[in-house]
Amino acid sequence: MPNGAHALIRTLADAGVDTCFTNPGTSEIHLVAALDSVPEMRAVLTLFEGVATGAADGYARMAGRPAATLLHLGPGLGYGVANLHNARRAKVPVVSIVGDHATFHAGYDPPLQSDIETVAHNVSSWVRTSRSAQELARDAVDAVAAATGPPGQVATLIVPADVSWREGAEPLAPPQQPDPPPASPEAIEAVAGTLRRGGRTGILLGGRALHGRGLMAAARISAATGARLFAERSTPRLERGAGLPAVERLAYWPELAAKQLDGLEQLVLVDAKPPVSWFAYPGAPSSLAPPGCQVRELSPPSSDVLRSLEALVEALGAAAAEPALQSASRPEPPEGPLTAQKACQAIGAILPEGAIISDEAITSAVALPASTAGGPRHDWLTLTGGAIGQGLPVAVGAAIACPERPVLALEADGSAQYTIQSLWTMAREQLDVTVVIFNNRGYGILDAELGRLDEPSVGPKARALLTLGGPDVDFVELGTGYGVASQRVETAEELTGALQAAIADPGPHLIEAILPAVGRAE
Repeated sequence: MPNGAHALIRTLADAGVDTCFTNPGTSEIHLVAALDSVPEMRAVLTLFEGVATGAADGYARMAGRPAATLLHLGPGLGYGVANLHNARRAKVPVVSIVGDHATFHAGYDPPLQSDIETVAHNVSSWVRTSRSAQELARDAVDAVAAATGPPGQVATLIVPADVSWREGAEPLAPPQQPDPPPASPEAIEAVAGTLRRGGRTGILLGGRALHGRGLMAAARISAATGARLFAERSTPRLERGAGLPAVERLAYWPELAAKQLDGLEQLVLVDAKPPVSWFAYPGAPSSLAPPGCQVRELSPPSSDVLRSLEALVEALGAAAAEPALQSASRPEPPEGPLTAQKACQAIGAILPEGAIISDEAITSAVALPASTAGGPRHDWLTLTGGAIGQGLPVAVGAAIACPERPVLALEADGSAQYTIQSLWTMAREQLDVTVVIFNNRGYGILDAELGRLDEPSVGPKARALLTLGGPDVDFVELGTGYGVASQRVETAEELTGALQAAIADPGPHLIEAILPAVGRAE
């Protein structure tokens, strides 16, 4: 008769969770051994728990279903919390499995003993500690159901070691989950009435509304009513490019986002939250919606967003409306010394069809959207929860979910250091990921924030905390050491050539793009 570990892995695979990103330890060793008994379960080793949790996030964004993570006790979960926070804010499904001490051993207060449930509740909407091998499969089924939602969420299942090794467990087939309902007819009609009234109206899209059927339905509504389409700043997955509806993404800086929304009389939320500033600033409002703007939600997060949008299309008679689509265009390959603007032009000039962009680089935030808007169809995955170190792991997960598509990871030199171990997993799994490190030897976003201060006494001590020189980080050496083909470029022509060569050669590549240092004009 199988033990709890075998029953758990088998149950997860039967429920469609067939990929596990791992960084295990002693308490999980029976779960590790059980992986060989389920051939369809792919196990991906990471060198750091934050890579495992971020990869599960990227996988879910592209696959539309959960992956599992396997972490070691409370400290292991703690290392992975930052990217689980990002996954929670992205509303994507993740089954987080955390090993614990054997139930009879925990009372001795061994060195790694901790309150795992308390840590998990910070990032998980569903948390359970399994109490017996016989109950473990049922707990796994419940975890998958909770993670899948809607909305997607992090579900944490804590498995004591003796629950894994005890026999008497049996796998459990997942029950058929009912389809979530669309918004109620009353809610659909209320939003339709808002849109029929005219006036300056915006539709703020998030999550599931920003790709596929949802995006096209929203574009038809916009065409029929004149409402402007906006996207949340933090978008788990935005489908864009030539032949797709163009959606205006809200700016990061609050005064710019407020200007985008200025004058709106009505704002309809579709799988989105009311727009707020990322941070508070002296004398500035937290809410970005204009004063007096009526904000209305189409449907609750637990609903079927796609069916709700399509019901709204029908209520408005917008099925035949011709959506405005982005025309095809590319920038010319740039020339001369490399700058952030030219780097974005180079990416737009060579962007391949079907690319997935994992973007965590503030350097590319302003120029890249315009440089790639008319390029071939692609998906854009952005930082959702603000916890730094998401970009490289998300690229790992996206590449495993979509092995037939090239992945481009745009990363800053500062944020890359949080999860640089991702490069090793890219090399080990031979993932088709091209990493571009924008190296300006500093924390560009904080340099910008410092420049916004009305503080004349900012001096060298403060400035020194925002620079990353002395010593300079050598990303070519780091990438090579992790097994990734790496090179450094300093001109626009070199970057364009390096990108073309990397895309033509499937597998992991790293390009360190040297930009003017933080604090120096381009």
